[in-house]
Amino acid sequence: MAKGDPGGTTRGRRAAPRSRKGAAGDPALVQLLTPEGERIDSATGPDGTEYRVDFTDEEYRGLYRDLVLVRKLDAEATALQRQGELGLWASLLGQEAAQVGSGRALRTQDMAFPTYREHGVLYCRGIDPIMPLGLFRGVDQGGWDPNEFKFNMYTIVIGAQTLHATGYAMGITIDGKTGTDDGEAAIAYFGDGATSQGDVNEAFVWASVFNAPLVFFCQNNQYAISEPLERQTRVPLYQRAAGFGFPGVRVDGNDVLASYAVTRTALDNARHGQGPSLIEAYTYRMGAHTTSDDPTRYRIASEVEAWQAKDPITRVRAFLEKQQIADAGFFAEVDEQARRESVHLRERVLEMPDPEPVTMFDHVYPNGSPLLDEQRAQFSRYMESFEGSAH
Repeated sequence: MAKGDPGGTTRGRRAAPRSRKGAAGDPALVQLLTPEGERIDSATGPDGTEYRVDFTDEEYRGLYRDLVLVRKLDAEATALQRQGELGLWASLLGQEAAQVGSGRALRTQDMAFPTYREHGVLYCRGIDPIMPLGLFRGVDQGGWDPNEFKFNMYTIVIGAQTLHATGYAMGITIDGKTGTDDGEAAIAYFGDGATSQGDVNEAFVWASVFNAPLVFFCQNNQYAISEPLERQTRVPLYQRAAGFGFPGVRVDGNDVLASYAVTRTALDNARHGQGPSLIEAYTYRMGAHTTSDDPTRYRIASEVEAWQAKDPITRVRAFLEKQQIADAGFFAEVDEQARRESVHLRERVLEMPDPEPVTMFDHVYPNGSPLLDEQRAQFSRYMESFEGSAH
């Protein structure tokens, strides 16, 4: 687990602060690790903020382990869906660095509001990776305790979680839990397509006006299902923040170090009462939007190949090798751990029992209700009518 302070001194070999170019014609984006695995000491955001990290060798290795395990577990879930064991799956392939970097940047007291794709953030919050698979297998409602893990339930409705996060963050302020190093902050995850939703723009307004301690984390993976980014916006997404009165920054979403540094700084600013901010993690969805999607219908192979050269795991491995922080034995051990955990995940998914139909009434109200009790009784009698019959 990474615990470094983005305000500290880095282990990198390059001394001069530097920023990196994003897509052609775009403003520079924050990058601390190049696709070739070269470390950059620091990078400067559009508002002059300097970003850096200071990790131990063990923490660097921990980030690599996180990336590999998250990708392997995600791949296993995709395979399970293809074999008919899950109804649907939304893969994070290609977005591991944005999720692990931001997920590890969260402090214990911070609250995260995910979409349905934040499996990497879920992993970093210590939630059993089988939990969302129950939802996609249809045997439960994906129910973990948000308060226990400081990680809200997966949200299927596009953009709705940004409003939930805004209300929660406003509550943090009302409770007087900002203004110190131990203050609280919230983070809301969403994709580039969600920025066209009214919910997201309303959340921007409310968070800004009420100075909510909230980080909006947009994973710009270039496609809102099948719609490319240029059909969503005519300006870089992070620049939208200025119109709502709070800062925005674009980070290389395939760079786990920069994703960590930018997110930690934004969260710390929020917890100290400096209000909301928007992070645009510039990344790429390597696979389908969900397993019901066919990305070959709307994008070309050469585009995918260009982004494969920016793979988030490959660049961390190159860095570890160049700096002699890890050897072949370490990489083999991580791969074996990932294999074991994915096999174990598959076994547990296949062992999930189907729920009794009557359990659909269990969690409608915390204390039940007479009307619900009556409905449960009627449904139970209906189900019992099939016993011993040929149906």
